[in-house]
Amino acid sequence: MTAETRRPLTLRDVSEASGVSEMTVSRVLRNRGDVSDKTRQRVLDAAKSLGYVPNKIAGALASQRVNLVAVIIPSMSNMVFPEVMMGISEVLDDTPLQPVVGLTHYKPEREEAVLYEMLSWRPSGVILAGLEHTDAARAMLRNAGIPIVEIMDTDGEPIDSMVGISHRRAGRTMGEAIVAAGYRKVGFLGTKMPLDHRARKRFEGFTQALAKAGLEMADQEFYAGGSALVKGREMTEAILSRTPDLDFLYYSNDMIGAGGLLYCIEKGYDIPGQLGLAGFNGVNLLKGLPKHLATMDACRQEIGRKAAEIVAAHALGDGAPEPQRITLTPGITPGDTLRAV
Repeated sequence: MTAETRRPLTLRDVSEASGVSEMTVSRVLRNRGDVSDKTRQRVLDAAKSLGYVPNKIAGALASQRVNLVAVIIPSMSNMVFPEVMMGISEVLDDTPLQPVVGLTHYKPEREEAVLYEMLSWRPSGVILAGLEHTDAARAMLRNAGIPIVEIMDTDGEPIDSMVGISHRRAGRTMGEAIVAAGYRKVGFLGTKMPLDHRARKRFEGFTQALAKAGLEMADQEFYAGGSALVKGREMTEAILSRTPDLDFLYYSNDMIGAGGLLYCIEKGYDIPGQLGLAGFNGVNLLKGLPKHLATMDACRQEIGRKAAEIVAAHALGDGAPEPQRITLTPGITPGDTLRAV
């Protein structure tokens, strides 16, 4: 997609789509004037289908952008995203641009509402996690007329630019390493995945690697809610009680993996001989555990830096650069819980 195809929508576009005058459109979107309910709904439906977001900046500034970069992420309690924010801040601190954060809590309708509000202030760019959005959110992003950078994931088609890793490849890589280390009866422990698309893609890649080696997932345990040590302990106890002959546990993230590791150490498992474990994200905080959990670094800080560089180059440069697709490659850290090959 080129910069020319991403022209910001105007009142005229909504007027033409709804079949009413620009003045009527303006009245509806400012919630003013005597407009019938039928006409009001027609205008609102047209605006939503186009992805039009009204401009809340005062009239004198209406043609300008403010030096804000909208950063829309699922959570700040998940240790992944503070590191992404560090990377973004490292770059933007040397520019007039200022990141402003909105949280979606992994809910598509919440992302749509946050995006609508943030775009109404006419930011200089948007950085948002993931490639999956509602139709209305995609319409708003396509027609914002500013650089859009989708981060964390490259398994899909971006609206504009994207920076991240292939989660399917990450899952396959870990699966191949587990098979190569001689483990054969593998259990998976992770979040319920309908809305955690990146965890779902890692799971898909992981099961593909097992299938290629002629193996099936021996057991699975899922949870809802925030990633935490206590969840990992509870899930690990449940899956090992149900399937005691498992020889490897693959966790969808390091935090529940750390809880599982502590449980296994407490119960006297021989790690990694009798039972291997691995997580995902490369969380530095967990290096203080009695054993280092096998993991993969998700390149979080570098993703933040690259995304901010794209927005800054577009917002502060002389021209509009072409969209970029940057795929970083995480590596496996075997730690103390994955047998050496």
